[in-house]
Amino acid sequence: MMNHYCRGWIEEWCHENGWTELFLQRRNEFWAFPPNAVMPLPIPTQVLRKIKAEKGLSGDEKVWCSAAAIVAMVASLFSYFAQSPMPLVTAFAFCAIVVANLEVE
Repeated sequence: MMNHYCRGWIEEWCHENGWTELFLQRRNEFWAFPPNAVMPLPIPTQVLRKIKAEKGLSGDEKVWCSAAAIVAMVASLFSYFAQSPMPLVTAFAFCAIVVANLEVE
C-alpha cells in the first residue's frame, strides 16, 4: 500500500508544535502526545491535510505515479507493435488503481 504522508513531515510538525513521541497506529494514522498531556491523541485531520497541501506527493506516491507513467508508455509501444488494444486496456486498469489509491481518505 501507499503512504500518503512522509513520517519526517509529521515529526517536523510535532517538533514545531510541542507534540512528543510520535507513533503510527495504523497506515496513515499518526498519534502523539500533545503538550502537557498524559494520553496520546491522533494528529488532527486538518493538520494532516494542511501538511499534505504544503509538501505535495510523498515518496511512495511519486514512485507509484512514475510506475503508472512507465506502464502506460510501455503498453502503448506493445499495443502499436502487436496491433492489439489489450496492452492499453491493461495499462488503463493499472493506472486506474494507482489513481484510486492516490486519494487521501
